[in-house]
Amino acid sequence: MGDLHQGDCIQLITGETLFQVIGVDEKHQRCWVRHWPLLPKGSPVFEVSIQQIAGLSKSEQL
Repeated sequence: MGDLHQGDCIQLITGETLFQVIGVDEKHQRCWVRHWPLLPKGSPVFEVSIQQIAGLSKSEQL
């Protein structure tokens, strides 16, 4: 996952839910994501390993 950028929509290997990338730390192979689309009261941000990312969402690859 070499071209991961803030704002990208991704899927994790554990499911089909979409997440938006909030920040990327390539040195430590970590990124911060939140559910996409945003929930009405906001979506909490959490940290995941870049290895947990299945790939960019199909809509982002067009």
